[in-house]
Amino acid sequence: MTKIDDLPEDTGPSGGWGSLKGISRIFGESWPSPDVMRTLKRQNKPGGFMCASCAFPKPANYHPFEFCENGAKATLWEMTSARSTPEFWEDHNVADLRDWSDHALEKTGRLTAPLRYDPETDRYSEVSWDAAFAEIGAILKTLPKQEVVFYSSGHAGLEASYLWALMARVYGNNNLPQSSNMCHETTSVGLKKVIGSSVGTVLWEDLDATDCYFFFGQNPGTNSPRFLRPLKEAKDRGAKIVTFNPVREQGLVSFVDPQNLQDMVTGHETKISDQYHQLKAGSDIAALTGLCKAVIEADDKAQDQGRAPIIDWDFLREHGHDHEAFIAFCRATEWPTICEECGLSDAELRQAAEIYIKAKRVIGVYGMGLTQHAHGATNIGMLVNFLALRGNIGRLGAGCCPVRGHSNVQGQRTVGIAEKTALIPMDKLRDLFDFDPPTEDGMHIVTAAQAMMEGKVSATLCLGGNLVRALPDTARVETAWPGQKLTVMISTKLNRSHLYPGQAAFILPCLSRSEVDEQETGNQYVSVEDSFSMIHGSLGKHPPASDLLKSELAITCGIAQAATPPNPKLKWGEWVKDYAVVRNLIEATYPDDFRDFNARMNEPGGFWRGNPAHERVWNTESGKLEFTTPDKLNALGFDPAPGRFVMITMRSNDQFNTTVYGYSDRFRGIEGTRDVLLMNKIDMADLGLEHSDPVVVRGDMGDGVERRLEGLKVVTFDLPRGTVGGYYPECNVLVPVGLHDQLSKTPGSKGVPVRIEKA
Repeated sequence: MTKIDDLPEDTGPSGGWGSLKGISRIFGESWPSPDVMRTLKRQNKPGGFMCASCAFPKPANYHPFEFCENGAKATLWEMTSARSTPEFWEDHNVADLRDWSDHALEKTGRLTAPLRYDPETDRYSEVSWDAAFAEIGAILKTLPKQEVVFYSSGHAGLEASYLWALMARVYGNNNLPQSSNMCHETTSVGLKKVIGSSVGTVLWEDLDATDCYFFFGQNPGTNSPRFLRPLKEAKDRGAKIVTFNPVREQGLVSFVDPQNLQDMVTGHETKISDQYHQLKAGSDIAALTGLCKAVIEADDKAQDQGRAPIIDWDFLREHGHDHEAFIAFCRATEWPTICEECGLSDAELRQAAEIYIKAKRVIGVYGMGLTQHAHGATNIGMLVNFLALRGNIGRLGAGCCPVRGHSNVQGQRTVGIAEKTALIPMDKLRDLFDFDPPTEDGMHIVTAAQAMMEGKVSATLCLGGNLVRALPDTARVETAWPGQKLTVMISTKLNRSHLYPGQAAFILPCLSRSEVDEQETGNQYVSVEDSFSMIHGSLGKHPPASDLLKSELAITCGIAQAATPPNPKLKWGEWVKDYAVVRNLIEATYPDDFRDFNARMNEPGGFWRGNPAHERVWNTESGKLEFTTPDKLNALGFDPAPGRFVMITMRSNDQFNTTVYGYSDRFRGIEGTRDVLLMNKIDMADLGLEHSDPVVVRGDMGDGVERRLEGLKVVTFDLPRGTVGGYYPECNVLVPVGLHDQLSKTPGSKGVPVRIEKA
């Protein structure tokens, strides 16, 4: 077992002065409006605006500064004083900009006017909104309806998302892939299968009551820093935290609370993880098997000695299905097999299980380290097995806690952005809007990318995001994307997706969430859903970056009005005037989730839309919690081979999704570059490599596609042998689009087969 005190000297705690310095540096780069401090004070508070970064919940009892380092960076980055006006294109063309970095593209500033691509000059030029909508609508009417994709990132509010999904269905398809397809779709599918709910089961009150966390493949220090305060509070009251992650993430090592003056002055660090287990990439099934085996053995011993059982047999008898088969699997799986697979000893796994056994209320937290694998759904099923053995689901202080990465990625699914028709109340849409919704399932983002490579996608419309950069198999996507007849990007800033225009291409600039959205009935609220299924209202008060900007909802309605047949019940023009009317439509479509929507959306802490699994109601095939018995001990989609490494893609401390704020990954000690490959020093020596040697990384999927990434330098890093790491999205070029979770099709970006050679 790796104890925190035994770790080599690290790069400093998460939080603390490092966070403030990181925020200050972005302030200096973006030179945001002087109004930014007032905006930050309103962030994540009732009547304020909800952070556009991660989806971590907003507490009812909020702090004076209810934002984290990354939330502040996101706000500063959007409130930049820089402007990317149409005049920018007088000195630049698309081909030249492809040599720019992602960071440099975004530093040009906020987009100020709608743009149309001119293939003759290879430049964008200003176009009026009316002309843009008319041209987009005219082209869409000529295309085969099944070849048009309506993608959405996790940024847009519930109102715009509901209308985006409605537009697609009125147009004639369910091609509604969303950013969750690339990250937590495994949660939506995997959890739904085993507990009957597609979202996590915990609420804020559970965080306050738990006495133990088990973390799997989640990094709060970078991806959800606001989680660090509840973790500190848990440690202060004596809770235990056990972490399983191939990478030693500083947020789960130590933390200095920036809002605690005494801690800041004294430098007092809260040690977060009591145990930190660096298992091999993709081996969580084996580790969880070992944890469960240790619990089962402890229960056997307790019963033999006449003591109280360790396993919650009453819970299993009342709520469990197929737990007998799973327990038999754990008994039959030998310790040497488990340990060989995950790289941990049986003593380490037993010590972790001992903490679990002694705890009364346990929360299992996970991120994309579980979801982004070929057998990611099995990972999630195994975590549920582990929690269920001691009844740690559906009671106070316990439960399953997936941490979503984008502010409204969960909520967009709730209001209809989904490619599966079984998830949508089509009858209600038919009655409300007097049209026949399409009945065939639409394209998932992976199937859309594959269809595009085959020339079977004619148009892609993107409600936010940077899809060309975010998708796997980047080189193949960049080749296929311009072959479309139409591409439409709704964006706040320039990004790489704009540099691969279709035959007709438009960039439509939108308001940010912090900005005033003035319509006929006044400044408009939008709403979002966080990771705990809480709904929050959000109101921007900052002046827009340009008078020509439109809201995401207004842009959606403009496209819909131009592209869909007239229908007196589809009041696109009217809906722009008052978003409360759209919320009434959401409530009419989803009455159980959104009862009294307009009246409740500004409640402190949000209002809960409910979750049956939280109440131990299991909407599964058996009506009970389904135990998962795995057929293999790792989640990878390939077998080991001599010279083959498992690559995990990672985000730095200085980015959010594909947005790169800068080149400081202070938690990993990497400054000034992202062109690195992190590697175990023994593996480096075996390949004859030394620190900073240039390397070439090749994909090793064996599917006949050449994948190659040059220009990287190898960096000695504390990783398990056989595991290497590189930055997302740069390493997407190595991720095969066909390597994905078997159930959800979520790309396997945390388990990519590669080979490494000295350049």
